[in-house]
Amino acid sequence: MKNRLYIAALFASLFLSGCSDQFLQDKEAYGTFDESIFESETQTNWYINNVFYTFYSGYKSPIQTLVGNFSDDKTKMTEEIGGTINDYINPSVTLVSSDDCPTYYGSKLSSSAANEPYTRIRNCSYVIQYIDDVGSSLSSSFRTEAKGQMYYLRALQYFDLLRTYGGVPLVTTVLNASSSDESSKYPRATTVETVAQIISDLEAAAAALPTSWNESTDYGRPTKGAALAMKSRVLLTYASPLFNTDWDNTANSRWTSALEAGLAAEAELTADGYGLYGSSAKDWANMFLVDNAFCKEAITVQLCSSATSSAINNSWENSIRLTSQGGNGGVKAPKEMIDLFPMADGSKPTVANGYDETLFFLNRDPRFYRTFAFSGCKWGYSDDSDATVWAYRWLDSAGDVLYSDNNQVASPAFVRKMSNPSADNASFSYSGTDIFEYRYAELLLNIAECYAATGDITNCVAYLSKIRARVGIPSDNNYGIGTLSNKYEALAACLYERRIELAYEGKRFWDIQRWMLYNDDATSGNNTCEKLGLTPINGTCRTGNYLKAIEVGTSNTDDPLSSLRSSIAVDPDDDDFETQLSTLATFYKNHFELVDPDEPMDNDDGTAVNIDWKQNYYIFGLPTSVLTTNTWLLQTIGWQDPYGADGTFDYQE
Repeated sequence: MKNRLYIAALFASLFLSGCSDQFLQDKEAYGTFDESIFESETQTNWYINNVFYTFYSGYKSPIQTLVGNFSDDKTKMTEEIGGTINDYINPSVTLVSSDDCPTYYGSKLSSSAANEPYTRIRNCSYVIQYIDDVGSSLSSSFRTEAKGQMYYLRALQYFDLLRTYGGVPLVTTVLNASSSDESSKYPRATTVETVAQIISDLEAAAAALPTSWNESTDYGRPTKGAALAMKSRVLLTYASPLFNTDWDNTANSRWTSALEAGLAAEAELTADGYGLYGSSAKDWANMFLVDNAFCKEAITVQLCSSATSSAINNSWENSIRLTSQGGNGGVKAPKEMIDLFPMADGSKPTVANGYDETLFFLNRDPRFYRTFAFSGCKWGYSDDSDATVWAYRWLDSAGDVLYSDNNQVASPAFVRKMSNPSADNASFSYSGTDIFEYRYAELLLNIAECYAATGDITNCVAYLSKIRARVGIPSDNNYGIGTLSNKYEALAACLYERRIELAYEGKRFWDIQRWMLYNDDATSGNNTCEKLGLTPINGTCRTGNYLKAIEVGTSNTDDPLSSLRSSIAVDPDDDDFETQLSTLATFYKNHFELVDPDEPMDNDDGTAVNIDWKQNYYIFGLPTSVLTTNTWLLQTIGWQDPYGADGTFDYQE
């Protein structure tokens, strides 16, 4: 149990004792501001912590995205998790109306009390605009750091608006709501202008923020290095095909700027004590468990608590744990994810390289065993540190389907990444394990991608090799990467490595989006899949299988393998792990087969479907509520306004 209760989200902690009730009472009139906020550092910190809370109180799982309203919808539209066919990937649905657009934008530009993007932006701008004048009694260093945090958060909010809608109105001062003031009718800024504002805020944040905070009281707040790393992420997105029609030009200035930003962030963070954590796959797994304390890999982190009330709990532990362990039933891994991870030598998992999809657990990348669990492997928790999990089915003599340990998982593998082996199975839903939002490894992958795009394949491979060397992949053949003959192969290698290293960390959708990997579309000039030699995601599906016990063995409901499996357990941290895997492989060959599930993993009302994302979905239009209350705003090309007219706003200009 932590000795401190963290409730303010990413980067900040707010102690409940003696301050939160008073502060929230002061903020009942959410759309107004009281200058007493700046009467003392304590009062100002309450305000700042509450701003963080409005941004990150919903961030309770690593697969959730979008500040302010975190959800896992985007991750469920990728290969990582199957079974959810929402309208955006449903082949029978085509969306073009403003009524169909996501409502993340909020209602309108106003002093609305709702926790919406422009309210959060306004709250940040209030500190930036007034703290120096109204808070003159506060120390200069405190005011500088306060503004730095608000510049950082404002940049993050505009970035998520950009990734959702393209260019948006840029409001950087505190406005009073008015129906008659024409000057408050801000138009949609271009993507170029929006990115410029985001970068300006991040540079201001980097100039104002410290390289580190007091670990016992302020760990988790954004640092100078975090602001520079976020600049790298933003400029990488800006250089990618979604926003950059000249992406295929190795001399394109956007790639150069993104590379420079990545290298600058790397230099700063390295000087500040950050870097890749550990030198083995075991270290790689354990770094996610560094809790409420500095971890050199964690550039930004969501602090969580195991408290049962008034706290942010990490919901991931409960969602991925199997029924037999006291969890929510597990997250089944689609076959496409199981078959994705490299072999132990870093080579692709092909038959020619020795891959057997039935014995999928043999000879894999060390990260595979820390990302997935499977029948016969050790996956412990506080009450049973040596627990071995089993998830298979069989038919009894009457033909009824039964499940081992009641684990009804339609996949031979299930996600275990970022799971805590010391978690209390009586309270998985109150996990206090922190969530790493931005890791040093991602920054290195950003740099590798920029090197690839600018044609510097040697440095691209060097940065990819750092990622693989850290987890123990042997150095032969460029750590299994092989020889990359051109920039397209190098870019594909970068995207592949991101899928492995950052799996289930909420990053895959954004990579798909910025590279437009759902499809190629000649009418839109989208040909990135063809260029990179990748298969478009459209037309594919996430596939599930059950592990089925071959023999019935009994005429009742008894598990036919219960006694046979009792001596089986594999643990990647054991010295005899390879022998354990060999024993498990023999057990699988003798007792299991893979069978199709009762209904396809990807289905619409029970009918199998393939993913079908439309070209206009990469950047959404503004929703009806926004366009009808802000009639001067233009609708995005590919979407219709509330009156059926085609949009004219080009997010690529």
